[in-house]
Amino acid sequence: MRSIWNGAISFGLVSIPIKLVNATESRSVSFRQIHAADGGRIRYRKVCELDGEEVAQADIGKAYEDADGTMIPITDEDLAALPLPTAKTIEIVAFVPAGDIDPLQMDAAYYLSASGVPAAKPYTLLREALKRSEKVAVAKYALRGRERLGMLRVVDDVIAMHGLLWPDEIRAPEGVAPETPVSVKDAELDLADALMATLGEVDIDSLHDDYREAVEEMIAAKAAGGEGLAPPEPEETGGGKVIDLMAALESSVRAAKEARGEPAEVTELRPRAKESAGSSAGSHAGSHAGSRATPKETGAKRSTARTAKKTAAAPARKSTSKTSAASKASSSPASSSKASTASTASSKATGRSARSAAKKQTAKKQTAKKESVKKESAKKAAPRRRTA
Repeated sequence: MRSIWNGAISFGLVSIPIKLVNATESRSVSFRQIHAADGGRIRYRKVCELDGEEVAQADIGKAYEDADGTMIPITDEDLAALPLPTAKTIEIVAFVPAGDIDPLQMDAAYYLSASGVPAAKPYTLLREALKRSEKVAVAKYALRGRERLGMLRVVDDVIAMHGLLWPDEIRAPEGVAPETPVSVKDAELDLADALMATLGEVDIDSLHDDYREAVEEMIAAKAAGGEGLAPPEPEETGGGKVIDLMAALESSVRAAKEARGEPAEVTELRPRAKESAGSSAGSHAGSHAGSRATPKETGAKRSTARTAKKTAAAPARKSTSKTSAASKASSSPASSSKASTASTASSKATGRSARSAAKKQTAKKQTAKKESVKKESAKKAAPRRRTA
């Protein structure tokens, strides 16, 4: 590779002769300007404003235009006479962690090549020192008529230098961030994390310029006498439409998984607050439904009393009435005395005289009256408890 600058690296009292080589190159397709009417090429000629004659590149010099329009000629000798130590030297000023360099400052990239056999030893020393320290070197150098800032780091077995912009050349991002406050939910962050994990990592070497390839194919088609490529179908951009961010994230995760050949099942993640609210609402509704389905105590007592009376009046189902009365007595304490009295009366009616049966029947009526009095008093007291 052809060097574009020769000089030395100043590393304390150590001087390393080096050559500067471009580390990058542009692969974009370049176009010429033509006259659209006849296809003639448009060329630029450098013409002097005073005499109107075209000037060759060798006769072109530099000048500084003053505020009043006066041109002040500047020669290469003037620039070489400047007391600038970095004119032919890359002067290392500090060693810092790579994270201290803002990527916004990154500019052009160069390879530094050792110039000659004597430079191999100090070159290797600096390279290994950078590797072991896991730091980068901040340096100052002059190139193309101005002093610049640079960062030296190790790439494979070569020292590379990135041109850096000066800190005052980085503009502050004022008015760039959204002006209105925006809140992001945990569920949205979870889906964003899932999308990032699904996309995973990528081999940078596998990426290529699709646009440049399409341009080259179009040029080849037109060169072969064709009309180029057919225009692609217009895609709906959806501009101005409000999208469902959660649905968009879920669709993105699903598409990324399909592209990687993984199952496209996506577990929908909803905000936790909504889930808890829904579950509490469901349990609250269930409790209301349960309270509506449960009969009131007074109603249960009435139904139990009616059942007990019907059971006592049916002689063919004495055993069933006994079982029912016993179960009712265990669940309803208010009706236990009535149910037990009914069952006792029915069981002793066959072995006793009519007089004993009449006495029991009288006792039964008295007990029923007492129970009705208790029910009336409970019914009157119930509204007062609900009001309190």
